[in-house]
Amino acid sequence: MSKRAVLEVIALDAEDAIAAQAGGADRLELVTDMAADGLTPSVATFTAIRAAVDIDLRVMLRLTDGFAAGDVDRLVRVAGELRAAGADQFVLGFLDAEGGVDLTAVERVVAELDGCPWTFHRAIDHTADRDALRKQLADLPGLDTYLTAGSAEGVETGLPTLLAEAARAGEPGYEQQVLVGGGLALEHVAQLLAAGVDAFHIGGAARSRGWETPVSAKAVAEWRRALQGF
Repeated sequence: MSKRAVLEVIALDAEDAIAAQAGGADRLELVTDMAADGLTPSVATFTAIRAAVDIDLRVMLRLTDGFAAGDVDRLVRVAGELRAAGADQFVLGFLDAEGGVDLTAVERVVAELDGCPWTFHRAIDHTADRDALRKQLADLPGLDTYLTAGSAEGVETGLPTLLAEAARAGEPGYEQQVLVGGGLALEHVAQLLAAGVDAFHIGGAARSRGWETPVSAKAVAEWRRALQGF
């Protein structure tokens, strides 16, 4: 049997985190303010979640809605505060005004992470050139994952791109794990698994009635079962 596929669940608080772990999540993405598509949680929230569960936590580094880095000095300071509190995995991604990767901002924040593993998030789905972005980021320390739907519109639209990129796994710029998320539905799973995708990310799908409700261990368990045996 091949290795277990990774299931990452968005958690807003300790209650979410406990339910996600109970349902079989392997890792959590910690954010606040989903109305802005997920911003950096407070150090207190991180600390409470870290105390509540023992699975991996990836903490969002994003201060404002959109994909511009904004105040990079503040981003670096926040990253340092989270590191000091024990955070050791992160999520980030910044674009410039032309839709290319903001390499200066990314490099400054990554330098503060001191080699910690991190995910480049769905900013890749909004970039002008996905292949160029991957190649520009290829050698940055700690980058081990791309969170992507293959399209800004979501997985349903992005499936052809996801399948094409999965086929390039191991090529220069394509060594990182592809973590599929953003409108991901259970009916997409079999095709993605067959293509070699082995990491899946859910947010609203882990909740019984979307973002108005906390994570449901039962909903997470349904996803865990769908990934089982792959």
